[in-house]
Amino acid sequence: MRRIRIVVAYDGTNYCGWQIQPNGITIEEILNRQISKLTGEDIRIIGASRTDSGVHALGNVAVFDTESRIPGDRFAYALNQKLPEDIVIVRSDEVQIDWHPRYQNEISKTYEYHIYNAKVRNPLKNRYSTFVSFDLDVEKMRQGAKYILGEHDFASFCSANSQAQTTVRTIYDCTVSKAGDIITIRVTGNGFLYNMVRIIAGTLVKIGGSDMPADAMKGIIAATDRAAAGPTAPAHGLTMIGLKYE
Repeated sequence: MRRIRIVVAYDGTNYCGWQIQPNGITIEEILNRQISKLTGEDIRIIGASRTDSGVHALGNVAVFDTESRIPGDRFAYALNQKLPEDIVIVRSDEVQIDWHPRYQNEISKTYEYHIYNAKVRNPLKNRYSTFVSFDLDVEKMRQGAKYILGEHDFASFCSANSQAQTTVRTIYDCTVSKAGDIITIRVTGNGFLYNMVRIIAGTLVKIGGSDMPADAMKGIIAATDRAAAGPTAPAHGLTMIGLKYE
């Protein structure tokens, strides 16, 4: 038996998230089906990050076990011939049989949230960014983002139906940048709660577009109450950039 690791990029628009669901097609379902067809086995992949419906990814990671003799680095090429155009295997390789994408000593995950900040919608931006028509103060958003750095209880930034055993997470970096009409919130941490990045983005938009001061973020974190934070930003503005294993 061999364990193969794949790095997966996808446009999440047409999918009900990563994890198999009873009411819609998912990334995991498509991958299981196509890898099973390729190997002639009943394959069940294990993913690193279970992205929500409509969320995109450039570097999600998954593994599967197989008796196939296909070289590890050739699975990417073989699968890309079978997958739909909105799912791509970026690369593949063989790893130790006990290597698990969620349980390594040091893992960091990076997400980006994209905002199209203009007076009028751009139909070419709708798929991968959230439209905000009112002016956003990017410098205020940057100041607010500084307060989430480090280890905190992020209960204020977690949806109520989360099954996490603890709401404590560590954020290594959080930046807010602007290029033309696109504002990008980039967050790197050791892990994220359910809807955490989208709630961070919604809160930073609230800070940037209202008289809420940047240092309000400090009190929002301290409250450990979902009602204290801003709204959950729409899913389609979020892209999982990738994972880094030390």
